[in-house]
Amino acid sequence: MTTDQSRPHHGGLRLGRRVLHQLRSALERDTGLQASTYLQEAGFAGGEELYQEFREWLLATRGVEDPGDLDAEFLSETLSAFFADQGWGRLEATPVGESVLALDSAEWAESVEAGGGEFPSCHLTCGMLADFFGRLSDGMVAVMEVECRSRGDARCRFLAGSPDTLSTLYDRMAQGAGYSEALGVSSSS
Repeated sequence: MTTDQSRPHHGGLRLGRRVLHQLRSALERDTGLQASTYLQEAGFAGGEELYQEFREWLLATRGVEDPGDLDAEFLSETLSAFFADQGWGRLEATPVGESVLALDSAEWAESVEAGGGEFPSCHLTCGMLADFFGRLSDGMVAVMEVECRSRGDARCRFLAGSPDTLSTLYDRMAQGAGYSEALGVSSSS
């Protein structure tokens, strides 16, 4: 395993959790509902760079040159280690239903633990993960947060899937269904 000092550095910038929390707070204060859109767009813009960091990290730590060659059996373990190394927190990936991947973290950097918000609010992450997983899967991916530590949930849970699947999921949730019910899976997932 290599250290950060021996790995090539291609412009990745690390910001502390406090910076993310203050940015979100200021945007929410000054722009209201528009804050989520701005943060998602910024996150999406960062997905390409994060993916390149992942490629380099994967080669340096796992000896895997192309992320597409990574065995699916090790996806969750590998992603968890990568995101933890990047400072975001451990992220567990598990399939939910037939066409959605749940990404769970009890320590996600963008969330404010027990923040008391009304809605999930890791908007920057949703954009970033959408671009990252789109590159990883070589397709279009949408990401929606359905549980968030910022509103008092025990974890942040992001759902990743095709834009059509998540659009349908969103519509069902807007009509009052919980995400598990809308996906047709048990709520223990």
